[in-house]
Amino acid sequence: MKSAVETLNPTRVRLSIEVPFEELKDSLDAAYKKINQQVTVKGFRKGKIPARVIDQRFGRGAVLEEAVNDALPKFYTEAVNEAELNVLGQPEVDITELKDGETLNFTAEVDVRPAIEIPDYSGIEVEVDAIEVSDEDVEKAVSDLRERFASTSPVERAAQDGDVVTIDLEAKVDDEVLEDGIASDVSYTIGSGELLDGIDEAVKGLEAGGEATFASELKGGSAAGKEAEVTVKVTQVAARELPELDDDFAQLASEFDTLEELKADSRKRLENMKQYDQATQAQERVLEKLLELVEVPVPEKLLEDEINTRKHNLEHHQLGQMGLDLAKYLEIQGKTEEEFDAETKEAAIKGIKTQFVLDELVNKEKLNVNQEELTEHLMRRAASSGMSPDQFAQAVVEGGQVPMLVGEVARGKALAVVVEAATVKDTNGEVVDLDDEDETAETVEATTEAAESSEDAADEKPEA
Repeated sequence: MKSAVETLNPTRVRLSIEVPFEELKDSLDAAYKKINQQVTVKGFRKGKIPARVIDQRFGRGAVLEEAVNDALPKFYTEAVNEAELNVLGQPEVDITELKDGETLNFTAEVDVRPAIEIPDYSGIEVEVDAIEVSDEDVEKAVSDLRERFASTSPVERAAQDGDVVTIDLEAKVDDEVLEDGIASDVSYTIGSGELLDGIDEAVKGLEAGGEATFASELKGGSAAGKEAEVTVKVTQVAARELPELDDDFAQLASEFDTLEELKADSRKRLENMKQYDQATQAQERVLEKLLELVEVPVPEKLLEDEINTRKHNLEHHQLGQMGLDLAKYLEIQGKTEEEFDAETKEAAIKGIKTQFVLDELVNKEKLNVNQEELTEHLMRRAASSGMSPDQFAQAVVEGGQVPMLVGEVARGKALAVVVEAATVKDTNGEVVDLDDEDETAETVEATTEAAESSEDAADEKPEA
């Protein structure tokens, strides 16, 4: 076999491959054997039909087609390995010449990872928000905790803001009651905004036994997005009573003995949250700066697949679970389809570039992933997916996704190297020391998630 590589552009090549006919012998033998098992010829036992009889009865062309389809993946892979190409996705194969007994010539066009030059990134500087927790922040945190320990007691008066009402609901569309439009004994806090638009105005002023009708757009169910006539009946009105903010409350709501200790702990928790947000912000901004420094050509086919994958996941998974279609989603977001397409393309390009650049950094810095790092990452991913670590690990192994997880961890380590070399200052001009990089991989995941599929596709077999 002989092969040559022609570079069509920085992300695509054409392989020209010549195969002497004698190198097709194994595939021809396999083709005759396969056809032997599939057909019957009178006078011959199944599987014992001579090759000349198969040629006469079914045509030599059918045998050659079967043999070529069997041989193409092997010769294509040999040519890729010989040229040391890092291919992406399936090739487009074209058989240019097939002479029985003489030669097989074919071409294969395929996307490849572009060559990337990583510049000196030690001069990257970014600014992040300062960690500042005000007394008002602490008071709000304690107030929110206090709300969770509120009690309710029935009252014989009209409902008002903050009350908890027990209600029955009935929704009609075009004067027809929906099958899933009836709900009873629903508990609702007036002013929470957790149910339908217009319900607060409808129930305020009603006493137990009171009823009102209002129009509202349904947010879910069989008639999601449609205007409905909703009848609400109040069966009970209950007033919320908040506990006193004192040491007794601190003992009730926490492990602390005094309110001051509870407030000090709330301040510390808020500082930790802001520190985490600051670290995440630093990672994202350093990544942005790094991508600005590197010229990364993006394969057109890979970009097209990436955009289609993102759209499919949004329309058929995320929006489907919310009972929305793309048109309604865009209306809610206040975006045109053109704006949505532009944003999706921009995000897809960033995801692909991020993966390419960080993978190149992994190679340049010779970063490896050990078992402990992989296990920690698996535990985080399991927690975010709502699965147990054992269930998630089994799904990863059965789906052949272990290399994907290893890649995520490695890219996280690569980004951590760049963040460590960068200068990070807060809005007060103070240098930020980012000691904890445990969550860096998760920042990378959010940017590169959909781009992972390109690596898996590289292993698929081409056919004529």
